[in-house]
Amino acid sequence: MKPLILFGSSIMIIAILISAVAFINKKNEIPEKHVEVVLRDIGHQLLLSAKDSTSRVLPVKKLNENSYQVSFQNDVGFISDTLINIVQRTFQKNALANNYIVNLRNCEQKETVLAFEINGKTGDLTPCRGRTLELGCYVIEIDLLKENKFNSLWLLLLIIPLSFAGFYVKDKFQKKEARESIVDATDYIQVGNFQFYTANNVLKSEHNTITLSEKETKALEIFVQNINQVVEREKLMKEIWEDEGTFVISRNVDVLVSKLRKKLIDDNSIKFINVPGRGYKYIIEQGPIKNQVKSTSNQIV
Repeated sequence: MKPLILFGSSIMIIAILISAVAFINKKNEIPEKHVEVVLRDIGHQLLLSAKDSTSRVLPVKKLNENSYQVSFQNDVGFISDTLINIVQRTFQKNALANNYIVNLRNCEQKETVLAFEINGKTGDLTPCRGRTLELGCYVIEIDLLKENKFNSLWLLLLIIPLSFAGFYVKDKFQKKEARESIVDATDYIQVGNFQFYTANNVLKSEHNTITLSEKETKALEIFVQNINQVVEREKLMKEIWEDEGTFVISRNVDVLVSKLRKKLIDDNSIKFINVPGRGYKYIIEQGPIKNQVKSTSNQIV
């Protein structure tokens, strides 16, 4: 059952994180209309630098996922540094992109007459500074370079499920070590056909090993120390819960005894007899000698 719970939890965590990453990435995407407005502003500033305040910037064309084209109604002429400075200043102001390539092409031959690259990783390339471009028909093509940012959430997709798996394997390994160490131990109490290892919260028979909770161990210890005697509910409540500052009712005792019965069910000689109005009596019915299990000096009969 535990592996299924581990697997289900891992799948759920991965699904949540994938949704979170997708949401963050979508939230960080720049709206298409914003890109268009910024690019039109670049064209507008370029016309103003050429002392042209009447002709229009034509609609921005999207060439592919990350490439755009800016064109003009009329011919324009300018200095190359003007285009470089306007693009850099506008992109920085609007946080549009940190890495991009700009190509200026003439309309007729489609030839590149000016190109530059702004790239924070490889360095900026602006080889055409200082050139004066004569009046003519030009289009500006801008490629926004994708930035491969590492998102720590993706690392969590691996770390969290692997951590769950690691804790599970570690827990299984520790329990296995504990069971193996019990085999050679001699510090136990014989409870019917079970060896009761109080320090390890374990009951061990010839074919089975049963893990007890701390409260189950405390309760069984009290019963073993008071075999064939009535153990008052108040005594169990006080020594198991109230000494630790926990307030309980007698129903908690009944539930705890019921759990012990189920865990000791393989040995029919062990009985927890309900004594109405008082508590429980723990007894071990005597069976044939061949069924009695020999133990250390602290054997209970």
